[in-house]
Amino acid sequence: MAGKKRSKSQPVPKSIIVATVLAAVVAVGLGGMIYVRDSSSQGLLRPDNEAVVAMGKEIYAAQCAACHGENLQGQPNWRETNEDGRLPAPPHDETGHTWHHADELLFGITKYGLAEIGNMPGYQTDMPIYKDVLSDEEIMAVLSYIKSTWPAKIRRMHDQRNAMN
Repeated sequence: MAGKKRSKSQPVPKSIIVATVLAAVVAVGLGGMIYVRDSSSQGLLRPDNEAVVAMGKEIYAAQCAACHGENLQGQPNWRETNEDGRLPAPPHDETGHTWHHADELLFGITKYGLAEIGNMPGYQTDMPIYKDVLSDEEIMAVLSYIKSTWPAKIRRMHDQRNAMN
C-alpha cells in the first residue's frame, strides 16, 4: 500500500485492524504486569519486619524526633524558609513528602545529605549527615519504622515509586 493514497471511502485493511487490536491488548497486558510488579515491590525498607521496625523506632526517638516530631509530624510551616533561610524539618507521616521518594534516595539523603545527593554544594540545611553517626542497617531501620506508620494506600504508592526506579 506504500505510495498509494487510500480514499476516505475505502475500508481499512483487516491486517491493520488486527495489528492495532493486538498492539492494544499487548499494551494493556504489559501495563497490568507493570502495575502488579509495582504494587508488590519491596524496595530496600522492611516495614513489616517487627525487629527492624522496633530498632528503627528507638533510633528515630534518639536521633530524629527532636526535629521531625515524636509522631513524625515535622515542624510548623515546613514548606517555608525560616529566618536562617532554611526549611524546617518536614513531617515523615503521610502528610509529608517522604513517601514520594524511593528508598534509595531516602537512604542517600539520610546518610550523605541533600547537598551531596542533589549535587547542590551550597545547599544549607539543619539536617545532620548520618554517614559517621548511624550504620547503614540503622538508617534502613529508621526509614523502615517511618514507612511502617504510613497507611496501606500510601505504602502501596511508595512501593510503586520504588519499582519505577
